[in-house]
Amino acid sequence: MSIDVRVVGAGLAGSEAAFQLASRGYRVELCEMRPERMTPAHATGGAAEMVCSNSFKSDDANSATGILKAELTRMGSLVLRLARETRVPAGNSLAVDRTVFSEEVTRTLQNHPLITWRTAHVTAPVLDVPTILATGPLTSDPLADWLAQICGSDRLYFYDAIAPVIERDSIDTSIAFMASRYGKGSADFLNCPMDKDQYEPFLDALLAAPKAPLHDFDTPFFEACLPIEVMAERGRETLRHGPMKPVGLDDPRTGRWPYAAIQLRQDSLAGDHYNMVGFQTRLAWGAQKEVFRLIPGLEHAEFARLGSIHRNTYVCAPKVLDATLAVRNQASLWLAGQVSGVEGYLESAATGLAAALAVETHLKGQAPCPLPQDTMLGTLLHHLEHSQPSRFSPVNAMLGLLPPLPEGTLDIRALKRAGGTPAVKAAKGAACRERALQALEGFLATR
Repeated sequence: MSIDVRVVGAGLAGSEAAFQLASRGYRVELCEMRPERMTPAHATGGAAEMVCSNSFKSDDANSATGILKAELTRMGSLVLRLARETRVPAGNSLAVDRTVFSEEVTRTLQNHPLITWRTAHVTAPVLDVPTILATGPLTSDPLADWLAQICGSDRLYFYDAIAPVIERDSIDTSIAFMASRYGKGSADFLNCPMDKDQYEPFLDALLAAPKAPLHDFDTPFFEACLPIEVMAERGRETLRHGPMKPVGLDDPRTGRWPYAAIQLRQDSLAGDHYNMVGFQTRLAWGAQKEVFRLIPGLEHAEFARLGSIHRNTYVCAPKVLDATLAVRNQASLWLAGQVSGVEGYLESAATGLAAALAVETHLKGQAPCPLPQDTMLGTLLHHLEHSQPSRFSPVNAMLGLLPPLPEGTLDIRALKRAGGTPAVKAAKGAACRERALQALEGFLATR
């Protein structure tokens, strides 16, 4: 079968892009190098394999990710639909059974009559048809070298870490208790409480433990996904104000908040695996078992997966891309996913959808048409194009990226009197959501 579009990489972005284009009647070749060539983090050859976490972030309708999800739902996102079908309990967040989710995405793509799945390590794409490069943060070195030559820009890197996953039956539930902070939503997290006499030696052991070596010493960590030991090095109270924050968690044994707490989130539909929330790490594997078994309730923990560190690749988007994710000075190449400079599974899938829309516009012979900046996806892509190159780093969806609301949209004083800062924040999010969805409807009406 001849093809109309080539998508390289079957991660979150590539899967979404391939599905969107095939759903619009285009013949798509989807190339994935796994399992013939594996990455340092993946374990299967399946599509949309999630390695760092199983979360698509907050489901709060008026948060940045809530608005982005509403936009993706309106545009028929495959990734978001299957995420909801394979979700596991995670409080106010959308988390999935990673195995079932990947299997469902793979099945959908491989069974689509207009998608040809090809297992191949693409090192230098032939741009004979419009091509979306969505090879993710673990793009192979030969392909990354080719991309650097095409883009005329040096590659940028940051280190990313993965959190351990623990077998549910090995957790001592006479100590660990089910709860969500302040009782919001259902009690979906297992919480391991610590008093000060337990926290201090745990912290000492964490700081002293051997770490996996880094191969590029000038490569930074991504601030939104710091290894737990790097956070600990910033001060002895850092963890208690971060991933081990105890506020809002009443220990049923004492009726009070503990000194510190470790939260575990369900990682599978069967409920047999739990992820250590915020505990991404580069500790040596043997050290992880020793240190994390110091946590009350995890003394006999069995690890289904240990944490690890890997180098991620992305381009300097403002030097390379426009707001449709097209590579400047390349007529047939678009980037999507984390290699384009976004961070997060949800954002990666969203850029896959955006790239598919841009390619469709190209195939129709129409002028490029960026998504409106008032939408969360549009403002994310606008940021990629217009941010300062010297300070560029991977970006998540954030309300702060959106243009300011028109003056007078909100009565700030009345909102503060009624509910303080939370009321202002909620009202601002709701107004941004309404504006975003209106702008998206206008955009879609022109297509």
